[in-house]
Amino acid sequence: MPGREEEKSLPHILYSCYAQKSSEGEQFIPEHVLGYCISGSSEMYLGGKSYLFKAGEYRFFKKNQLSRYTKYPPPGGEYRSISIKMDQNTLHSISKELHLPIDHPYTGEGALLLKPNHLFKNYFDSLTPYLNATHDINKALTNLKVKEAIMILLETNLVLKEILFDFSEPGKIDLEAYMNKHYMFNVPTAQFAQLTGRSLASFKRDFEKVFQTSPGQWLQQKRLSEAHYLISQKGRKPSEVYLDVGFENLSHFSYSFKKAYGVAPSMI
Repeated sequence: MPGREEEKSLPHILYSCYAQKSSEGEQFIPEHVLGYCISGSSEMYLGGKSYLFKAGEYRFFKKNQLSRYTKYPPPGGEYRSISIKMDQNTLHSISKELHLPIDHPYTGEGALLLKPNHLFKNYFDSLTPYLNATHDINKALTNLKVKEAIMILLETNLVLKEILFDFSEPGKIDLEAYMNKHYMFNVPTAQFAQLTGRSLASFKRDFEKVFQTSPGQWLQQKRLSEAHYLISQKGRKPSEVYLDVGFENLSHFSYSFKKAYGVAPSMI
C-alpha cells in the first residue's frame, strides 16, 4: 500500500503529511516561517549548515533563503508539520501599530530552535479546525492567525523583532562566492538576483563580468561538472545525483550530460 502524502495549504498556513520518506527536495523561503513538527523529524540544510528538527519542536526560518530538506516519518507512522508564513504587509502593519523599529540588523543564523511554551502549544492546537475544515476558510480569519503568531513570537522571543521588522532589501553580496556555494539549487535566475541583492539586469551584467558567460550556461556547466565527479569518482548513480546538482528530472540531466561528455551518465 503506497504511503500517504498530503499537503493542505490555506492562505499563509501549510500542513504537510508524509507516510514514507520523501525524496530530498529544495525550496526558496521567500517569507519568514514559524514551523511546528507534530510527528517524525526533518533535516534541513541552509546557509551552509545542517539542522535536525524533531517532533514537538518549534522553529523559525528567516526569509530569503535557499534550503534543502528531507522529511522522515517515525516507524509505522506519519511525518506531520504545520508552517505559518508571515507576509510583509502584516509585519509592516504590526511594526507601525506597535512602534517597533529595529535597533540593529540581525546577523545570526537563518534557522532558530524556539523554546517550547504554552502559548505556542495553544496556538497550534487552535489551528486544527482550520486544517480539518471541509470548506474554504475566509482569508481574513487566516490573516488573524498570522498576526497572532507574530504577536506570540514577540511575546516569547523579543530578539526576533530585529528579524521580523527589518524591511531592508538584501545587500549586494559577493556574487562569485554565493553562486559557487548555491549553484545546485534549482531556482529561477530572478531569485538568484534577489538573493544577491541585485535587479535581474544588474545580476546578469555582474555575472558575465565575473564568469565570462551567461548565468544559464554557467549553471549547467557547473552542475554537470559536479555530477561527472560524483559519478566517476564517488561511484554515485545518475538517479542519485541529478537532484543533488540542480536538475529537475533525470531525462533532461541524462540528455545534457551526454551532450557535454559524449557518453550517457549510466555508462561511466
